[in-house]
Amino acid sequence: MRFEIMRLDDVDGTAVDSTVVDAASVNRMVQQAAALGQRIYIRPADSSAS
Repeated sequence: MRFEIMRLDDVDGTAVDSTVVDAASVNRMVQQAAALGQRIYIRPADSSAS
């Protein structure tokens, strides 16, 4: 399964950028965002996302 991870703006919460990763990479991305103090949003990726 693949997930879309969006990095959110600190001020208004809008998506700044996004990436699609496999399930095995989600934990690493969450840990990295936590270490940097970033806000992220994670959702299952559409099958057409790349």
